[in-house]
Amino acid sequence: MSDGSGGKKKLSKAERLRLQKEEEDRRLIEEEEARLRAEQEEAERLEKERIEREERERLEAKDQERRGTELAELHSLEEKFLSARQWKADYRLHAKWEHYMQCDGSPDPAMPQEINTFMSLWQENKNDDIEFVIEKGNKVLNLIEKLDFLLLDTPPNELMENTMVQYQDSILELQHLLHQKYNEATEHLLKKANTYADSDSGNMEMVIKDKNVTFSIWANLKKNPRFKNHMFCDAENGFDLPKTVATSDVAVRILHTHYDHVSPLRCIPTLHLKVETPESKPELTVFYDMKEEKEKEGEQKSGEDTDLVIDKESDGRKSAISFKDNIKSDIDENEKLEEESDKKSENFTISQVHVAPLQAATDEKEEEIFDENVVDLHQFTPVGGVYHIDALKLPPQAKQIKGWIMVELLDVGLETYPYPPETEETEDASYPCIGVTLRLLDSVIFFEEPVVARWDSAGKQWRTDGISDIKYRMKDKQISFEMDAFYTITLVQDAHLNMPYQSWELRPNGTDELLFTVVTAFAEVQMQVKGNQCMLSSVIVEGSEQLSHLTGKWTSPVGLTIALKKAGVNIFPSDYSHKYVSVNKKTPLAEVTTYQQMALVASGFAFSWSKWNLAAGQDQVVFKVSEHLKTEAVKDEDWSLYMFNGQRAQRLKISETSEAFSEDLAENTEFHSTLFHMIKDFATEEAIDKVKEASCLFIDAVYQLLIATRVLTYS
Repeated sequence: MSDGSGGKKKLSKAERLRLQKEEEDRRLIEEEEARLRAEQEEAERLEKERIEREERERLEAKDQERRGTELAELHSLEEKFLSARQWKADYRLHAKWEHYMQCDGSPDPAMPQEINTFMSLWQENKNDDIEFVIEKGNKVLNLIEKLDFLLLDTPPNELMENTMVQYQDSILELQHLLHQKYNEATEHLLKKANTYADSDSGNMEMVIKDKNVTFSIWANLKKNPRFKNHMFCDAENGFDLPKTVATSDVAVRILHTHYDHVSPLRCIPTLHLKVETPESKPELTVFYDMKEEKEKEGEQKSGEDTDLVIDKESDGRKSAISFKDNIKSDIDENEKLEEESDKKSENFTISQVHVAPLQAATDEKEEEIFDENVVDLHQFTPVGGVYHIDALKLPPQAKQIKGWIMVELLDVGLETYPYPPETEETEDASYPCIGVTLRLLDSVIFFEEPVVARWDSAGKQWRTDGISDIKYRMKDKQISFEMDAFYTITLVQDAHLNMPYQSWELRPNGTDELLFTVVTAFAEVQMQVKGNQCMLSSVIVEGSEQLSHLTGKWTSPVGLTIALKKAGVNIFPSDYSHKYVSVNKKTPLAEVTTYQQMALVASGFAFSWSKWNLAAGQDQVVFKVSEHLKTEAVKDEDWSLYMFNGQRAQRLKISETSEAFSEDLAENTEFHSTLFHMIKDFATEEAIDKVKEASCLFIDAVYQLLIATRVLTYS
């Protein structure tokens, strides 16, 4: 029998206690080792943080120590802004002098006496030939464009409030006179309608096309009850009349003005950011001006010439010299008013971070629009001009009786044909609608189907009611609809379709030249800057280039802004855009100062969008930078990330492909008070020389485009 000795030996109590003690000792040792290891790691972390803190404090102290020197050097570059401002002031003086010396009879739009004389003379001129009126009208449009340009391009401190009101009054008077002359020319034409009668239909049809306006006029001479509709073949506009109108002495005019003289003039809010840095001597003040673009259209011509030489010693008659002296005295007076204004106004300094919001306040209270049928012109904008669709009473026609030509003369002017009829039952009665077909301009882009709006002359607003059965044929650039009366029509598009931008890039490609690219959800817009001029290089929509009539034409930054907005490509935020766009909000101190310093170094360095700008907070802007002295595109590996808050610049350790955002400095880098000096640490002498030799007008043009697009906020 087995005694069980071959089985597992049972541990004694003492043995169990010994093993438990060994296990406990081992656990205590492991815990102690873990504690010591954690303490060591914590000590190492604290030591690392201490070293990093001391290094950061050392770099901050070093930055503070040289801050005065760096700001003084920056200010020497900033003098170029003042040089550009002075050049433009001298140019405006020279332009006045040149206009006076030409003596060609054209008025100076800035002189109310000359404008009033011009309008009075045209009022008295009884030549109502439509071709003459259109030709004269183009001169009026040119005067309006010049006044628009003066309002938008003149620095606010040089444009007194009474002068601004004077310019706007002149614009309104010129617009009114022009439309009045269009009506007089229409009346003159309709009085002879039977002489232009079509041999087939017996009615008159006439289309007169010009670069700024298209007249489509039809006169109902036969009053055929079977008449249904008419299409102007040359203009591709048409209409469908109710039977009661088709059997009346009526004419239909579709006057398509390629501009908008109907929408109300907008006030021009201005932003003054007075940038001072008291640490350096002497102080330099640079004005940053933001103006909300008026909704008035018309491509502007700056006429600025980089090689312009202003001869202030020109000889001339005493009267001419006196005139020139008067101009100079006006400018001196403006400068005195400016100084007084500066003394009264509050100073916003970078060092004190007292900078006004970019959404400048206006004196007028913002009007809230509660009626869903009213078009909000802060959110939407008319594109493609205005279609004045009118039913007109047909004047008595000349008749030949026994060799005599007899005509009944009525001294009532051009009369509208009332439809619906003006009777007591009109409000309750139902009248057939008027059908309309309109051809959209090839010179504009609609990124989506536009909204059809009618002008409400009583409320001074665009409305969408009264229009029904809208049919879009966007490929054919045609739109048809019905309306319950004859209206003035426009097509409105969301002004913010291309905001926020998907990306942007600023790339130098020669001496005082660069390419500015803004990519939106619908289009890629490329603009070229050369000297003080800008040019649209291309607008690519769905892989094809658009707006060929604008590309390749040099103009001023303001002129390019107006031309693109008129063409439906709005990449220029207004003071109200932040209400309709998801904005990457930044403080003006960071945003505006960055635009300024980007412009100062744009001749030698490329800048681009970074996704980390969204993660950097309101006080910091983040963007990519690369020295670029060639013409080809920047390679991905050549970009570096920089962060700037308006007072301190640094190069970041992260890249565009990093997993998370970090403010850690790149290795072997320091803080600097200016973006220029931060970039300078890694720049070649050739690039810095290009920066220092850049034209003041080029720098100013780049800055104007940056402040107009606001790519750091609207991307």
